[in-house]
Amino acid sequence: MMTFKNVLAVCGASALVLTLATSGQALGTGANTNYLTFSGPVALPGVELTAGTYIFERALPDSSLNLVRVLSPDRGHVYLTAFTRIVKRPDDLRPGQVASLGESARGVPPPVRVWYPVGGSIAHEFIYR
Repeated sequence: MMTFKNVLAVCGASALVLTLATSGQALGTGANTNYLTFSGPVALPGVELTAGTYIFERALPDSSLNLVRVLSPDRGHVYLTAFTRIVKRPDDLRPGQVASLGESARGVPPPVRVWYPVGGSIAHEFIYR
């Protein structure tokens, strides 16, 4: 016979399992998807982004780590899908740094050179012609 305490224990255990499973998914996708906010315009190969927030993600994290996609925050618009060079995350890189910008001429948006996924040991260097 199920008592009220047993029902509460089962509900509590179920809630704990659900919370841990959700947390695990969020941690697992941390190195695959990041939201980046730029205070000014930046460039990517073949596209210019205005100031704002964008999703940078590995397009196929299980099969091709070097394919990166850049989307609007609501995922309604894909700005870029491109192959990148896999590079090692520098050991001396600040933990919160998720991108590095290149130099550009005055009035031209700086290019995003490398995306450093949060929590990852590898980075993605964008290929410019």
